[in-house]
Amino acid sequence: MIAGVSSYSFAGAVREGRIDFIDIPSVAARMGFEVIEFSALTVPDGEVPMDFAERLREACDKAGLSVANYTIKADFINGTGVPPEREPERLRGELEIATVLGSPGMRHDATWKFPGTFDQALPKLAEGCRAVTEIAESMGIRTMVENHGYFAQDSDRMEKLVAAVNHANFGLLIDIGNFLCVDEDPAKAVGRTAPFAFHVHAKDFHTKPGSSPNPGKGWFRSRGGNYLRGAVLGHGDVPVGQCLSVLAAAGYDGVVSIEFEGIEQSEIGVQYGLDYLKGRLEAL
Repeated sequence: MIAGVSSYSFAGAVREGRIDFIDIPSVAARMGFEVIEFSALTVPDGEVPMDFAERLREACDKAGLSVANYTIKADFINGTGVPPEREPERLRGELEIATVLGSPGMRHDATWKFPGTFDQALPKLAEGCRAVTEIAESMGIRTMVENHGYFAQDSDRMEKLVAAVNHANFGLLIDIGNFLCVDEDPAKAVGRTAPFAFHVHAKDFHTKPGSSPNPGKGWFRSRGGNYLRGAVLGHGDVPVGQCLSVLAAAGYDGVVSIEFEGIEQSEIGVQYGLDYLKGRLEAL
C-alpha cells in the first residue's frame, strides 16, 4: 500500500489563509508524499474549473506527485443543483476534470437523505451509479462511492450497493474512520467491504459515549448519538493498524490517503499522521 493525502486535509490551512489551494501539491511533496487525492476544487473567482484543473495538474507534475483520486458530490435521490435524473450527465463534466487531473478514479456520493429505507432507495441509487460508471469506463476512470453521509454509510449498505450496481468498473472508497459515524466497529466493517476497495481513507476520531455530557465545541454526534471529534491519525480510537491488516489480507495494495479533519493545525496533523501511517504500512 502507498501513503497518500487528500487535499481536504489542508482545508484549515486554506481557510485560514496560510496557503492557497494551488499550493497544496508543493506542501504535500515537502512533507514526503508522492500521491495526492483532490476533494473537489477550490477554484479562484473568475477562473474556469477546467483551466484551474490544468494548473493544478502542472503543480502536481512540478512537485513530483501523482493524482490518485478525485472526490466530488452527487445525489441520485435529491439532485445537486440539477434534477436527480440529470446527475449522471452532470457528473460527465466532473469526469472530464478528473481526466485533466490525470486521476484514474473518481468518488461520488450516492445520496445524503431519503425518507424511507435503504432497500427502498437502492434501485434508484444503483441506477445512477451504474450510469456514471458506464460513462467513466469509456474514459478510463473507475468510479466509487464512499461510506459517509449517515444514510449511505453502513458496511452492509455499501455491500448491497456494490452488488446492485454489479459493474466491474464500480467499487468503494473505504474510509476506515467514517464507520464510527454510524456506530459501527471499523475493523469489522472494513472486513466486510475490503473486497470492493478501489481507494482508502485513513481517518481517526476521538470518541465519547452519548451517555456522557456534551464535550462541546469541535465534537459532533454519530447517528446513534455518540460523540466524535477528528483526530491526528494514530491519536484517536480507530484501530488503524488492524484495519490496514484486514485490507492487506483482502489483497488491497493501492493508495491509502490521509484525510485529516481534527482541530489541530492542518500541517501538524497531516505530518504526524504521515509519520504514523508509514510505520503501520511498514509493519504489514
